[in-house]
Amino acid sequence: MNVILVSLDTLRADRLGCYGHFRPTTPHLDRLAAQGTLFMEHFSPHIPTYPGHTTMLTGRDVYAHHVTGQSAAFEPPADMPMLAERLKDAGYWTAAADNLGKWFTRGFDMVETYAWDTSLKREWRKGEAVLEASLRALNVAADQAQPFFLFLHFWDPHTPYLPPAPFDRMFFEGDERDPTNRSMDAVWAFEPFKWYFHEWMPGVTDIEFPKAQYDAEIAYMDACLGHVLTRLEELDLVDDTLLVITTDHGEELDEHGCWFDHHGLYDTNTRIPLILRLPGAVPAGRRVHGLTRSLDLVPTILDYAGVAAEPLDGISMRPLIEADGPGVSRGTCDAIHMTENTWMKKRAVRTHAWKLIRALEPDAHGFPEVELYNLSEDPEEQRNVADAMPEQVAALTAIMEDHVRRRVETTGRPDPLPLQPVPLKRVGKMQDSVPDKAGAAVGDEKLRDGDFIGYVRDDQERG
Repeated sequence: MNVILVSLDTLRADRLGCYGHFRPTTPHLDRLAAQGTLFMEHFSPHIPTYPGHTTMLTGRDVYAHHVTGQSAAFEPPADMPMLAERLKDAGYWTAAADNLGKWFTRGFDMVETYAWDTSLKREWRKGEAVLEASLRALNVAADQAQPFFLFLHFWDPHTPYLPPAPFDRMFFEGDERDPTNRSMDAVWAFEPFKWYFHEWMPGVTDIEFPKAQYDAEIAYMDACLGHVLTRLEELDLVDDTLLVITTDHGEELDEHGCWFDHHGLYDTNTRIPLILRLPGAVPAGRRVHGLTRSLDLVPTILDYAGVAAEPLDGISMRPLIEADGPGVSRGTCDAIHMTENTWMKKRAVRTHAWKLIRALEPDAHGFPEVELYNLSEDPEEQRNVADAMPEQVAALTAIMEDHVRRRVETTGRPDPLPLQPVPLKRVGKMQDSVPDKAGAAVGDEKLRDGDFIGYVRDDQERG
C-alpha cells in the first residue's frame, strides 16, 4: 500500500462544499469525500504552520516536540521520528513536494522544492508551482519497486489572496473599492496588519472581496489538485494508495477581528478538513462526527501501513473509520488541548460543548485574558460568557492545568509555552515585497520603526 499525504495550507473546513459551504469551491475534494471518509470535527491543536505540521508529521504534541510557533530556534529532538523516517525504515520510498525545509526534510529520499513569481501584483500561481513539483515526485514514485510515501504541500489559500485568472473574479462582482462601502474600515484601522494588507489589496473597501478571494484561492487549488488525482488514475494507483487530505490550520476572515490571518484559537483556525480514501478498506461516504486531532494522523497512517510504533500522543482513527454503520459519533478524545505562540501566546480546551481560551500574556488586539464559549448555543464563538459562568471557567481551567502538568511529567521536558518568546515583532513597513516561505524577498531595509507589526522574524520567516 502506498501513502500520499496532502497538506492544503490554511484551509478552514467550512469553506469546502463537502462541509456545507455555499460556494462551489471544491468539486474535486467533494468527490474525494464521497469516495472516502470525512471527519466532521477534526482539529489542529497547535497553530500555525510550524507547530501544525510538526504535530501532523510526528503524532506528538508541543510538550513533546517543543515547536510552539514560527521560529527555527526550536525544533523536534533528533531522536523523535518524523512520519517519513518511520515509513522509510519500514521499506517505503519517500518523497516530498514541499518548501518548508528544516526538520521537515528528514526521512525523504527526494525533496522537490518550488517557488512562484512573487513580483506579480495581482496573481500568484502557487498551486501550479506545487502541482509541477508534485507530479515530478509522483512520476518518480510510480517507478519504484517498493511502496512509496509522498507528502505534497500546497499553499493556497495562504495570504496574500491573489488567485490567477479566471479564478480571480470567480466569486465577486462589483467594485471592491467602492468609496461608499465602509465595511473594511476596522481592518484598515488596525495598525499591526494594515501595511501588509496594503501590499496585496490596496484601497479595498468591501470586506466581502478578500473573503471571496480566499474562496477563489481554494477553487484554484482544488483545480490544481484535480491534476494530481487524474495522474493517480492514469498510473493505476488509486486502489492501492491511502490518500489523506488535510491541513495545518484554518483562517480568520472577519469573525473575531483577526482579519485574514491564522491566529486566535477559534474554530475558524483550528477546525480543519480531513478526508481519507483507500478503496476497499476506507468506507465510501462515511462521516465521523466525534472529536479527532491532527495528533491522530500518524498513528492512523502507520496502522493502515502495518508499521509498528511506540505509543504516540495521538490515537489511530482506524476503528472509527471501519466501525459498523454509515457514520459514528465518537472520536479519539473528549477534550482537545490547544496552543498558539505566534501573534498570541494562549492555551485552549475544547470539548463538544465548551471552549475555554486563556492568554498567557496580552495580545495586540486587546482581547480578554479569559474567553469562554458555549458551543451548543454559540457555535461561532461570538459571546464570551466567562464573567457570567465562573464555575465553568474554573472547571475547564482545572482540566487545562492538569493536562499541562501531566504532559510535563510524561515528557520530562519543561512547559515550552512560557519559555519561548512570541517570535513575531514590530519591524516597520514592508516597502517593496511581501515575505513568503516560497522565496519572496523581504523588502529593503528602509523601514520606519513602529509602522508595522509584520510577519518578519529575526530570520525572516513567517507562517
